[in-house]
Amino acid sequence: MSARHADDGGVVVIGLGRFGCHLAGSLTRLGHEVLAIDRNPEQVQRWSAQLERVVQADSTEEDALRQLGVASFGRAVVAIGASVEASVLSVLALAELGIEQIWARATSTKHAKILSSVGARHVIFPEAETGERVAHLIVTRMLDFIEFGDDFAIAKVRVPEVLAGRPLSEIRPIERYGVRVLGAKLPGQQFQYASDTTVLQGGSALVVEGSIEQVQRFAQLS
Repeated sequence: MSARHADDGGVVVIGLGRFGCHLAGSLTRLGHEVLAIDRNPEQVQRWSAQLERVVQADSTEEDALRQLGVASFGRAVVAIGASVEASVLSVLALAELGIEQIWARATSTKHAKILSSVGARHVIFPEAETGERVAHLIVTRMLDFIEFGDDFAIAKVRVPEVLAGRPLSEIRPIERYGVRVLGAKLPGQQFQYASDTTVLQGGSALVVEGSIEQVQRFAQLS
């Protein structure tokens, strides 16, 4: 396995419970390569027909992950929910391999703090998240994302550098980028609805709406 996975959107998903499977499926539908790992052979067998790469392995063992080529991936998600110990040790193993973007499922506030302390960059509470929403956040530059229907979304994104310092009046119709700006959160200010006089500043966040593809493309301008 080559290091190209870190560049082409490959994601490691550890733990094939309900949330992990939904997440892996959503990432696959978004066109990203997924390496799914679970220590339970029954789970591996169950999902082998639906996911392209499903491997039985102990994710708490750094050597096992290294042998699978996990170190060549830039992003990993620990979706284990049944064992706090296994999830923490898996995050630690990933961090030791040098994975920079680690997402991890937490079952409590205390669990979340431990996950963060051992290397998790992002903590997920699946009871409040959906696999598809998390998939979009993992593989794009969106800060937040809500999907309505099959092809419409509202997202929070960083102000693209190419638009920084310019008022909305200069770049309207913003629809040329395929999205509509609903509001902005400027540094040190409260959220405000967007108007022609709103100046887009670097470090600010925008709330935009459009099709899922348009919103993703706009976020990539950042």
